Amino acid sequence: MTETPQPTDARTSPEAAILAALGTRLIVLVGMMGAGKSTVGRRLAARLKLPFVDADTEIEAAHGGMTIPEIFEAHGEAHFRDGEARVIARLLDGGPGVLATGGGSFMREETRRRIQDKAISLWLKADADVIMRRVRRRADRPLLQTADPTGTVTRLLTERDPVYQRADLTIWSRDVSHDKIVEECIEALHQRLCGAPDATAPGDPAAVNAQVMGALR
Repeated sequence: MTETPQPTDARTSPEAAILAALGTRLIVLVGMMGAGKSTVGRRLAARLKLPFVDADTEIEAAHGGMTIPEIFEAHGEAHFRDGEARVIARLLDGGPGVLATGGGSFMREETRRRIQDKAISLWLKADADVIMRRVRRRADRPLLQTADPTGTVTRLLTERDPVYQRADLTIWSRDVSHDKIVEECIEALHQRLCGAPDATAPGDPAAVNAQVMGALR
């Protein structure tokens, strides 16, 4: 089914136009750990005056306050992924809003399908160097508790990037201000949802960030 961009009045702010076109859907941020999904998601939600939800926080609440590492240690990754899928399915019925997901959630086909049906997905894409600079000092990343965290990140990127590419939009997460990334998210969402002309010049890195991944649904 084709999604037709909604025409916008030139006097309407991009934020207002996005909200009108979004309806009851969520904006779901996907991507690797350390890509900035929670930080960018909070700021994006504030710009759009929407509620922000972090899936990991909701998963911890559903496990009686256990942390993600504690859930992994006590129950294993398979149990965590099953619970994660259930929590995200519930959250997707609570739109509109902005939802930050865990790095592995988009890998599950049923979750991707639900996101496709009920949300606009936005991939915060980050390279291995950026990710490692952001997460190397943190102990709350169970998948990085290995002898070679850098090698683990490289392997995960190889496995996951082809799946993340199925998201509706891609924004490069890099070492610039969070507000700049949020602005690029707004521009990409406005173009996707409202048919707004792309104001970026050819060859401008921001134009790459606003690229729509795939045809309009």
